[in-house]
Amino acid sequence: MNLGTSFLFHRSKILVGVLCLVFSLGCIRNEKKVTEATSKPPNVLFIAVDDLNNYLGYLGDPNAKTPNFDKLAQNGTVFTNAHCQAPLCGPSRASLLTGLRPSTTGIYGMIEDDSIKTESKLLKENVLLPEYFRQHGYLTYGVGKIFHDFAPKNVFEVAGGRFSGPKPNHSFGPKPEERMAWEGYAEENPDNYGRTSTDWGAFPETDAEMPDDRNTKWAIEQLKNHVSDTPFFIGVGYLRPHVPLHVPQKWFDLYPLDDLVLPPYLKDDFDDIPSIAKNEVAYLPMMPSTEWAIKTGNWKKILQAYLACISFVDHQIGDLLTALESSPHASNTIVVLWSDHGYRIGEKGTFAKQALWEEATRSPMIFSGPDISIGKEIDTPVELLSIYPTLLELCGLPENTTNKGGSLTSLMQGGPSDGFTALTTYGYENHSIRSEDYRYIRYEDGSEELYDMRKDPNQFVNLAGDASYNAVKQAHKDKLPTESAKWHRNSKYTFQPYFEEQKARVNGNGE
Repeated sequence: MNLGTSFLFHRSKILVGVLCLVFSLGCIRNEKKVTEATSKPPNVLFIAVDDLNNYLGYLGDPNAKTPNFDKLAQNGTVFTNAHCQAPLCGPSRASLLTGLRPSTTGIYGMIEDDSIKTESKLLKENVLLPEYFRQHGYLTYGVGKIFHDFAPKNVFEVAGGRFSGPKPNHSFGPKPEERMAWEGYAEENPDNYGRTSTDWGAFPETDAEMPDDRNTKWAIEQLKNHVSDTPFFIGVGYLRPHVPLHVPQKWFDLYPLDDLVLPPYLKDDFDDIPSIAKNEVAYLPMMPSTEWAIKTGNWKKILQAYLACISFVDHQIGDLLTALESSPHASNTIVVLWSDHGYRIGEKGTFAKQALWEEATRSPMIFSGPDISIGKEIDTPVELLSIYPTLLELCGLPENTTNKGGSLTSLMQGGPSDGFTALTTYGYENHSIRSEDYRYIRYEDGSEELYDMRKDPNQFVNLAGDASYNAVKQAHKDKLPTESAKWHRNSKYTFQPYFEEQKARVNGNGE
């Protein structure tokens, strides 16, 4: 090697060394940026949808047009077998947001938001989910139906409240001046017709007249305005598809009646179930029956209206998620979407939520965001009660030891799924246990139902009287709660006659 060549060679080595040093420093700097970004606590977008069952495209429904639910599911982890802890709005939401079971609190029926933290020492000292995030440094925002109405006082630092229709009594509005459906029902059931908000038909003319549209706009505004380094918790509660099933005509147009596929129904379904189930616990005199809907030609019309409401709220959620995606918070926000319970659209003889069967307890639940698997489906039976502890773990917050549910993060990360079950309670000592293969129901009088969900997903054949299933029943009985609190004094559901009688009987003083 001559001198010139040697000089060039050493010069090249020096240049390469300098470039490597610069690259290394850049890597260190970039690594530091990544570390700083990932060490910042994630934000939470907490989306509650009222009375939403599993009529969703990503869950295989033959009718549903739900592109935004489907997109969120594709970008996150879906729990296809999630179940509420009470098949009624008030107690379900109270359970999820307190982290406690109805059988622990006695909140079996509806309850005013400000009454949730009353009655017992446990409830008075309980830290509600948004409060827990606030106590641990989060700025909390809330709008819409999150608890049964909106939220207890001072739970959210920035409160949008609950928008309603144009009149004071339109909490689930807007509503037309007169009902649009039910022709002939009022004459047949004069005492019950006025006890429900159930109605269906295209109304009003525009999305802007719907409270849910205002919820979306309010939440998007908070996303735009949040420039602080403080992490946020934003709760958004949507009303639809809760009755009345009213949304603008364009959403109905997505579902021509002739194209709709009705859900399974067996006229003699109740022949093998206990008397308490059909005559008391699941008996709702103010609701239309499936037989009435068939006779009057209303079944597909009700289904159409329900699906129209789902597509409407799907669009609202799409706008909200688009705003999140275009914001600086997109890469560091956990989204959790859930519904407070399922809803029966003619299955099991009526159009309602309140019951202990699959259609009433099974609820959509999706998690999406940093460190959450994409496009993953988990079929293990889980509880909405697990949302509270799961969010704490995902956000790196300390465990709340009063939570009765367990975190699902291990399951989401591929951990073992053995032994998971979901408990639902409807009134005092009426419970269902959903395991991987079975649904077991036990009522307060000791009567039972048992269904093999692998062979009989519609729960048409009650196996509880078959002695060959005694071991299966016992395994599920062992999962029933060991505590049965009396009715919370401020919890009630006057639309259900059985609840009024039960509360007076169990509490002994009529309260």
